[in-house]
Amino acid sequence: MKLYGAPGWGSAISEIMLTMVGEPYQFINIEGFDQPGPQRDRLARLNPLCQVPTLELDDGEIMTESAAIALWLLDRHPQFAPEPGSKPRQQFWRLLVWLVANVYPTFTYGDYPERWVAESPASLTDSTNRYRETLWRWLETQLHHAPYAFGERLTLIDAYWPAIRIWRPRPDWFAAETPKLNALADRVCERPELQHVLRANKLLS
Repeated sequence: MKLYGAPGWGSAISEIMLTMVGEPYQFINIEGFDQPGPQRDRLARLNPLCQVPTLELDDGEIMTESAAIALWLLDRHPQFAPEPGSKPRQQFWRLLVWLVANVYPTFTYGDYPERWVAESPASLTDSTNRYRETLWRWLETQLHHAPYAFGERLTLIDAYWPAIRIWRPRPDWFAAETPKLNALADRVCERPELQHVLRANKLLS
């Protein structure tokens, strides 16, 4: 399969997931896709929304959205989520949807404010940045386990932590304000099987 993305972008999360479960894939670097040009045109032919990750499966089918890719992978590798029917499983689903429903839109609007507002676009970036910090502080109150989000078992939700830590508000903020979340990212970054993909996405300090 082929994963279209850019180092350090949201595609990094799906790339970590694919590496976690041991699925072979080819990474197609399309840096610059967020601006008009050949990279964007190339991505648009597969995903008209021009978003990463875009995963082209072996049969040519296209998968998008990191949460959807996680669910597809769990059909093939169910051991990377808590047991079906358990309370941790319920919370796993909750956090997976929460991340894409609440956190992702703050980047969608904050990274490109000029697409959404005609006046004072910088104020939209500032407000989404502040709101995102409240979301991370809330997440910190939901983390009750170690070394991973659901205890000893590494799950696909743990693929998110190394990537989000390098995004705004940046690593120093996470270390100071959300130490449990920061520690989860540290544990994932220590996994030997993930070193290559983490380095390729500039997620290691």
